[in-house]
Formats: sequence, C-alpha cells, structure tokens
Amino acid sequence: MKIALASDHAGFELKEKVKAFLEKEGYKLFDFGCFSSDSVDYPLYGVKVARAVLSQEADRGILICGTGLGMSMVANRFPGIRAALCHEPFSARMSRLHNDANILVLGGRIIGDVLAFEVVKVFLETPFEGGRHARRVEQIDALTKEA
Repeated sequence: MKIALASDHAGFELKEKVKAFLEKEGYKLFDFGCFSSDSVDYPLYGVKVARAVLSQEADRGILICGTGLGMSMVANRFPGIRAALCHEPFSARMSRLHNDANILVLGGRIIGDVLAFEVVKVFLETPFEGGRHARRVEQIDALTKEA
C-alpha cells in the first residue's frame, strides 16, 4: 500500500515518527513535507496529500497538524476525499468500516506517538465494510460534486 504523508510545523515531529513507523512496517511512502519545524502554512501541505489520493498516486493519506482540525478542513474540501480526524483506534476503525475514509488526520499536539502508531495501524489495516455503507459513501460523493 502506498501512503501520502504530510504535516505542518506543529505536526512535523509526529510526522517523522509516523514515517519511521510506516517504513518499518513496509509501506511505500510519499513524504510531501514539511521538512522541519519552521513555521509553514498547513493548506499547502494538505492539498498535496488530497491530490495524491485523488490521482491514485497514493492509496491512502495521513495528514498531521497541531490539532488536526485545519488539515481536516483542507482535505475535506476535495470531492472524493473522506478525511477522518482520529485520536483513538475506535474512530479510526469506524472511519474505515463505515465511511471508507481515505485520509487519516492526526493532531500532533493532541496525541502521543505510541497511540498514534496504533491509530495509524488500525486505519491502514481495516477494510471498508461496504453493504449499506457503500450507498451512503456514494451519496456523500454525489452530493459534494453538486456543491
């Protein structure tokens, strides 16, 4: 599985830890930045991951900013992106099972690295359940194309 990864300065430290975790797990990564803790504008990085997922350059994405809120707002502006802000494994699991989330968003100032690794693992390993949930995801996609 190919994963697109990006953060702003507030998420940089956690991004680097998640990146090392994913490399150890054998995932192919595209790191779209940022590359230091120097202040940057999060929208520029959120857009890169959203576009990589939409173009199928990456199978899934992970975005990290201070709270996760800004990156969520950016990513979810794109029709076809279903970005889920998760800080514990249950939400990560349900975002995949019921919503077919394709981007995980984490708050680097909210979640510790050990818990983040668990959330990432659950998000990447949980399949979409389909069934009645597929109809709802299709509705999301159809309705956001009209907006």
